[in-house]
Amino acid sequence: MGTVLTARVFLPFMLGFFLSYVFRSINNVIAPDLVRDVGVDASGLGLLTGIYMITFAAFQMPLGILLDRFGPRRTEAALLLFAAAGAFIFATATSPMALIAGRGLIGFGVSACLMAAFKSFVDWLPADRLPFANAVMFATGGLGAMSATVPVETALQFTDWRGVFLFMAAAAVGVAILIFAAVPEKAEHRAMGGQATLAQQIGGLAQVLKSPIIFTIAPLSTTTQATTMAVVTLWTGPWLRDVAGWSRAEVAAGLFWIAAATTVGYLFSGWIATRLARRGIRPEQVAVTGMIVFFFVQILILADAPIHPLAIWSLYAIFGISGGVMYASLSQKFPAHLAGRVNTTFNMFIFVYAFAAQWGIGAIINLWPMAPNGQFAAEGYGRAFLTMLAIQLVLFVWWLVSRLIWRMPEAIRPPPDQPPNPAPGGDISR
Repeated sequence: MGTVLTARVFLPFMLGFFLSYVFRSINNVIAPDLVRDVGVDASGLGLLTGIYMITFAAFQMPLGILLDRFGPRRTEAALLLFAAAGAFIFATATSPMALIAGRGLIGFGVSACLMAAFKSFVDWLPADRLPFANAVMFATGGLGAMSATVPVETALQFTDWRGVFLFMAAAAVGVAILIFAAVPEKAEHRAMGGQATLAQQIGGLAQVLKSPIIFTIAPLSTTTQATTMAVVTLWTGPWLRDVAGWSRAEVAAGLFWIAAATTVGYLFSGWIATRLARRGIRPEQVAVTGMIVFFFVQILILADAPIHPLAIWSLYAIFGISGGVMYASLSQKFPAHLAGRVNTTFNMFIFVYAFAAQWGIGAIINLWPMAPNGQFAAEGYGRAFLTMLAIQLVLFVWWLVSRLIWRMPEAIRPPPDQPPNPAPGGDISR
């Protein structure tokens, strides 16, 4: 790929995913302000933050059809305008319901930010580059999470959380314009879906959903990634305050370094998966190994091991995202024309569970009384995190058993009437 084409494929989507991760993570820092200004408890905070996850997830299946039919450029540019509207509503909200409506619209609007990039990579990149290309996008999200920590806390010295969200609304409009103007487009997407009918594309979605590959690989990876997402984007900050006893400034700085660890984890997992693939080790094996290490990290947190909080939560972030390698693994097991639907189906599972986990953790914490200063009980965090780990272990057993029960194909091949997968590259528009 030429430098200009690479930049047109990567940079606009990187900015979109960066912005989406700021939206996703920012409540970790502004949670005390929302509790003070809106008066929500732990369960309400989990619902307010998690509604992003459920609206995001609810659109994933239609999104897969849109990406495969109209292409990533048009789809993401249009959706980001809804995110901008949601950020404006959030910034101007005067009631909890308005905050929920605004955050729900943000989740809907950024629902394509990662999946559009993955679809574009399948269109333009060789298959052996996908794990690392995907890892670069994940790392960009890590940079977004870093920007939602100390930089946001610093911005709050000059404005309030409403001013921050007004700025983000304007940024979402700017990124939407850039994506529409700069991203290259395949000829079949210019033709508004090419030769495939909507019924055929819905049939392709059914083909994905009926595949045993999805229901063997996806559950374990879903729970580990979604738990990490739910905890790191909301509950790590309150834990550092309530259990570790850190000040607000220390929490913001700690979240910055934990987000940096997430970025390193994404890059390392993509790099190691690409290297090991050349030696015949599948991405799925790399992902499962990382998830097993993640189990032990969670046990150390639950056991209150004598490890510095920043160190243990950095390990949590690094290994908790190991399941992200599964995106590349699944993409290579299906024909390229199903890539959008494969990734968005997997993404839907992750975000539905992340919503349930984020709200559920808050509901469990809420079983213990809140202190007069607004802090939550350490026992509540422990019980909530133990519940999350137990679910992961059950699904790890499911992964082991299902591979013994089913003799699955390594990949799903297109039916005889489908054309072979197109090679990366080809005609470019815009």
